[in-house]
Amino acid sequence: MRQAIGVLGAFLILVPFGATQLGRLSTSSLTYQVMNLVGAIILTTIAILERQYGFILLEGVWALMSLIGLWRVRTGVANDAA
Repeated sequence: MRQAIGVLGAFLILVPFGATQLGRLSTSSLTYQVMNLVGAIILTTIAILERQYGFILLEGVWALMSLIGLWRVRTGVANDAA
């Protein structure tokens, strides 16, 4: 069951990433940020349950960055890096 849930989490991260690479979705869209956040939370949870510390770090930071991105989209803060 964890494998299926993990695949769902990966899917929720990879689909919006692929869509941005194909020019079909903006990284500043609500859809992109929510899918990344939910996917990262799923994968972080599984990593915690399986005590995979490297993946806890990777997915935990991914979730945190997605949460910041979501906040920026919701508040209208510019997403430009420079």
